[in-house]
Order: sequence, then C-alpha cells, then structure tokens
Amino acid sequence: MQIENPRSRNLIAWTVMLSIGTCWGATIPLAKVAVSTGYQPLGLIFWQLVIGVLFLGLFLVFRGWRPRLNREKLVFYLLLSVFGTLLPNSFSYLAAAELPAGVMAIAIATVPMWGLVMALGIGLEKFSAIRVFGVLIGFIAMVMIAAPQTSLPDSEKAIFVLVALIAPFCYGVETNLIALKTPKDTDAISTLFMASFVGLIIVTPLTIGSGQWVDLSVTWSAPIYALVASSVIHAVTYVGYIWLVGFGGPVFGVQVAYPVTLSGVLLSIVFLGEGYSTWIWAALVLVIFGLVLVQPKLHDNELELEEDHVRDFRS
Repeated sequence: MQIENPRSRNLIAWTVMLSIGTCWGATIPLAKVAVSTGYQPLGLIFWQLVIGVLFLGLFLVFRGWRPRLNREKLVFYLLLSVFGTLLPNSFSYLAAAELPAGVMAIAIATVPMWGLVMALGIGLEKFSAIRVFGVLIGFIAMVMIAAPQTSLPDSEKAIFVLVALIAPFCYGVETNLIALKTPKDTDAISTLFMASFVGLIIVTPLTIGSGQWVDLSVTWSAPIYALVASSVIHAVTYVGYIWLVGFGGPVFGVQVAYPVTLSGVLLSIVFLGEGYSTWIWAALVLVIFGLVLVQPKLHDNELELEEDHVRDFRS
C-alpha cells in the first residue's frame, strides 16, 4: 500500500495499531477460559490453525489467489509458523493454565523490549535513548496494572512467569523476521495463510501422537467457544499485525503490545472477575506517555516509518 501523505500514514499506522491491540487483547482471557478444563496446548493450537486456514483460505479463493512457492518463501513460512504460532502459543497456553490473566498481559508487554534489542543487534534500528525510555515506561505501566491485585496465588508457580516470557521473545524474533526476510510478491493475508498451513502440517502428527486431541464433536462448552472465538480473532488481528510491521517497521509494530495488555487486563476484569486497584488509572497515563515516546521520529511534522528497512506489502 502506497500512501504518500505523511499525516495520513501517521493516522493509519496508529489507528491500525490501536485497533489490532484492542482485539488481540481479547485472546488473553479467552485463552484462560480455553485451558480451564484441562485442554492441552497442541490440541488448542491445532484447531486454531484449522480455523485460521479455513477462514483465510476461503478469502483467498474468492480473491483468485494462487500460491507461487520457492525455497525462500517456504523457509520464511516455516520460520513464521514456528516463532509466530507454534512456540509462543504452546508456552502461552502452558502459562495461562497456571497464572492469572493479568500476569499474562504483563508478559506480552515485554515484546517491544525483545523487538528493540534484536533490531538494534541486527542493524534494523539506530539507538534512541528516548524510544528505549518509552519502552521502559510502558513496561512499568503494565506492571502497575497487574502487580498490585494479581500477585501469584502460589509462590511455587513463579517459574511459569519465565515460561510466559518465552512467547514475547518469540514474537520479537518474528517481528524482525518479517521486517528483514519478507520475500517479494507477498502480502499479509497469503503470508499468514501459508504460515498457518505449514504450522498445521507440523502440529497435526504432534497433536495426535501426544494424545492432546480436542474433540469438537462433543457438546460445546465455554472452553470450546473461547477457542473458536480466539482463533477467529487471532486470524484477523495477525493479518493486521503482519501488515503493520511491513507498513510501519518492526519497532513501531511491536508497540501493539501495550493496547494488547490494556485490553487484556480490562476484559479480564469484565469476563473473569479479576479485580484491580486504582493503580490501573495511573498506569493508563504512563502507557499513553510511553506510546508518545516510542513513536517513530517526526521531522517537520512528517512521520518517518523506517522505509529504508522495510518493504510495503502489496495487496
């Protein structure tokens, strides 16, 4: 997508980022519900990928899309499926079964840290003290939201906080892969479809072999409804996220973690009954401040969206 007006690019980037984050945050309490009756990660991931492949596949068929594969694209899709779905979702589901949803939301807030450190290490980003400070401010805000009222119910479960942090690390890897390795002639929807398809090929035998199959032929209950809803939201928001990274760059893209966390905490209050103190309002102010600090550089009121390092997705 080519948008020349810098003010329009600015508005589009922020609108998409905030919208994606709000919707994606809903998957945090949904994941908590999905694992509430003992469903295991691989079984949940299998159906998530099935729903995603069907949802995206039907759209691509109506659009007349046909796959044009080569070695470069296959490797790219494989890496996206591993670092964007299989690894992070596996560890997220494991942690969600043991931790409050608020703690899971805090873990997601570390994505910008991982993304920025990796981008600096591979030369996609130049060091900016202000942007780094903004990321830290945002992380402090996430801690203020969850820590006062959602301390761990059992100190022995502290290890699962480290498990939860594996997911944002993987997302940081994925973000920079998208920015650095996206093949030519790809777009967000076909990229997610192919990554999901590759992931489905990998996870199907693992799910059956490990005995983690989730039977959808039984009478549906809240966990299955939560799984289906989360899968649809995941497909839609993930497409938007891939597009956003291609449009705005990796460091801007990972800022989606903040509205994800806010949405996840607030929706957990509404649907899971997790209570929080007035710290959440002070944290909200810090989140806004942090987002202002980490936004892409402005020169003469023009948004600079790292165009030297990323390719626009054609759609």
